[in-house]
Amino acid sequence: MSADVKAYAAVDLGASSGRVMVGHVGLDSLELTEAHRFPNRPVHTPEGLRWDILALYAGVLDGLRAVGAATGGRVDSVGIDSWAVDYGLLDADGALLGNPVHYRDARTEGVAEKVWATVPATELYAATGLQYAPFNTLYQLAAARDSAQLGCAERLLLVPDLLSYWLTGEQGTELTNASTTQLIDPRTRDWSYDIASRLSIDLGLFAPLRRPGDPAGALRAEVLEETGLRGPVPVTAVGSHDTASAVAAVPAVAERFAYICTGTWSLAGLELDAPVLTEASRAANFTNELGLDGTVRYLRNIMGLWLLQECVRAWGEPELGELLRGAARVPALRSVVDAGDAGFLAPGRMPERIADACRHSGQPVPESRAEITRCILDSLALAHRRAIDDAQALADHPVDVVHIVGGGTRNALLCQLTADACGLPVVAGPTEAAALGNVLVQARAHGLVADLAGMRELLARTQPSTRYEPRGDTARWRAAEARLAAR
Repeated sequence: MSADVKAYAAVDLGASSGRVMVGHVGLDSLELTEAHRFPNRPVHTPEGLRWDILALYAGVLDGLRAVGAATGGRVDSVGIDSWAVDYGLLDADGALLGNPVHYRDARTEGVAEKVWATVPATELYAATGLQYAPFNTLYQLAAARDSAQLGCAERLLLVPDLLSYWLTGEQGTELTNASTTQLIDPRTRDWSYDIASRLSIDLGLFAPLRRPGDPAGALRAEVLEETGLRGPVPVTAVGSHDTASAVAAVPAVAERFAYICTGTWSLAGLELDAPVLTEASRAANFTNELGLDGTVRYLRNIMGLWLLQECVRAWGEPELGELLRGAARVPALRSVVDAGDAGFLAPGRMPERIADACRHSGQPVPESRAEITRCILDSLALAHRRAIDDAQALADHPVDVVHIVGGGTRNALLCQLTADACGLPVVAGPTEAAALGNVLVQARAHGLVADLAGMRELLARTQPSTRYEPRGDTARWRAAEARLAAR
């Protein structure tokens, strides 16, 4: 490896698996390889659904050890991104007070209505710009208000910040992830002190805010010894919300684009210079999360490939390619469901729940695995269409192309259906967008990339993509949309 090429470790944690990638970045080169992948298995305990954070940390250490083995012990920086909203609580000694609660845990059921009794939903949105989701950190904190753990806590760290703390001994709260707590004002890019005060949330629990590219400490001597890395190794704050890193890795060469970050969730929307805080935006359940360089990720959360993942799990893990080939032979738009329906949030019995939703809406009931798979993919493409159409109208920001990044880029049928539904070309890739965005923020902090536009130009030149042109007109998708709206 030449001296002008740097090696960066990207820890990228998803809701079902984690990976540690190594990115080699030069002034005109970008290569990403996987060093280690490990499962992320939530655990049902008597108290509820919990993340196995110790297993995740062990996976991170194993991954850094694999990076060291691949690079001769040399790495120029480490960055961590993960899913949003969840957190760990620390006591006065910095010790973890129990495993973090999973966002799919039932503890927040009915909590939002109690919060709105103090701060109406309209005021909450006008102040924070965040969509309603029952698992937002604000609602989690309201649910935990009288718990012994929260009463003993001296510090709250979001998941990637917690892992960074264990690696470095230093605490911080990265801004893109903090913006998902419903406690950040997207205009000031600082805490919403008024909202926190009215809801009796102690912002002193949070460590100081960090921005992507800020230093986040260096690997502790014990971590260096365990992983075989040669110090000093800095840790760099990246867009620690995985969607922030993924959007940073959209290889767009023009401004008029929409994006869909696909995986367990689909996050579909626009990159804007300012938040959209109108009542119409709140009613459409769009969120204003923060991105790199003063940008706003204006998007809608869609249940995503979680629907298919849960069906595959229920069916005993059949081969996905065969399911997709069977789905491609099923007539289009025979039955569709609302892929954003909170009724699909919890795990378990997903094939039966999808069939029940079709039955209750008077549509043909999908029975075979191929029919259920096609129903899911048509429904996701329809949800992508609605989100992108609504975002353009609400933000007065037309687009010419849709970029799909993340794990869903491997699903050619979903990408083509999304192009058909939106009536726009779809550019699919890169697959490991979050890890690439993570790596590039580190590289930018070390002067190898100039700005966000430079990051994207490098991605467009070095990373493969596939273009899908829309087929036919969108009339049948409009009809399916009307059918869903009339249920």
